[in-house]
Amino acid sequence: MKKSAAFVLTLVAALGLGACGTSNTSSGSSSTPSVIKAAWVYVGPITDHGWTQAHDEGRKYVEQQLGSAVQTTYKENVPEGPQVAQVIEDLIRDGNKIIFGTSFGFQDAFYSEAQKHPDIKFEQATGFKTAANMGEYFGAAEDADYLTGMALGAASKKGKIGFVAPFPIPEVIREINAVTLGAQTTHPGATVQVVWTNTWFDPTKEKQAAQSLLSLGVDAIGQGQDSPATGDAAKAVGVPWSGYDSDQSSYAPDIWLTGTVYHWGPYYAKRVKAALDGSWKMDNYYGSIADGMIGLAPFGKSVPAAIQSQITAKMDAIKGGTFYEFTGPLKDQTGSTHVPAGTKLTLNDLFSMDWFVQGVIGSPKGS
Repeated sequence: MKKSAAFVLTLVAALGLGACGTSNTSSGSSSTPSVIKAAWVYVGPITDHGWTQAHDEGRKYVEQQLGSAVQTTYKENVPEGPQVAQVIEDLIRDGNKIIFGTSFGFQDAFYSEAQKHPDIKFEQATGFKTAANMGEYFGAAEDADYLTGMALGAASKKGKIGFVAPFPIPEVIREINAVTLGAQTTHPGATVQVVWTNTWFDPTKEKQAAQSLLSLGVDAIGQGQDSPATGDAAKAVGVPWSGYDSDQSSYAPDIWLTGTVYHWGPYYAKRVKAALDGSWKMDNYYGSIADGMIGLAPFGKSVPAAIQSQITAKMDAIKGGTFYEFTGPLKDQTGSTHVPAGTKLTLNDLFSMDWFVQGVIGSPKGS
């Protein structure tokens, strides 16, 4: 994470546990049928310049699209665990009729609260539990991760890439696999060494993990973390870096490659509108590059035009359905064929992925 005084002050201001923000764009009472209150529960600060910021930009998009028909609020820095249930209860007491949870560790609390409050709509990101009044949503970040991997592979002279990863769960494992497969297309034989931080957002731990990888000689580095702290470490030694969640190019433009980004706004606006007009139904939604939920951040100036064209062409193939990175043959870390030739992994396969492809250095069980 950048250590500029302005940013540090902003972060300190945001780090109050469970801090709440409210935006009232309504000119009428929230009790009228034409107005709905919607709430978001965030695991990190809205100034993380990554995951939570992307979700909060989605919340603001809802305000822009629905105008006076919506009142939004959010709680930030909510730890995963039993505290989540109380946060939800407070939001319901304040009149919110649809509540979004944006972290995997919120899932159990959201599911439990959904059983208690059948009249409230719940939406949980990155999980798998659903109910009549609780939907799930996420996006195929692995598609953009593959493209990011292509940029990392092309930037690495030695074929030694590092990756700072949060938790050893299927969501993260499949993204690491996608990065590795992408890197191997532009740099055959490339390896991706993983260090687990066991946190979504902790700039100090993220930076330390990146520094440990850099000390091992990686010459390109990526991340699955919520802050740009990995880029801070990479900038100090001039190593190419790819980001995650949001466009983080401004943090280290000289070493920036590209990164996976999320566009949550249209989905949020659609779901809040449905809750308002009574058409909301439970869904388990998995967005994509094709529908715009997943995207690729702008290329950095260090990415050659030829590589940009190669990546863009592959992105078009993904959009058009003519390329899928998890098509066999795929080997695991032991060199054994894990996915036979011609076989395509299903969503269920992705959602339960617990193995690394050949070329990943590290354990999918974490450390």
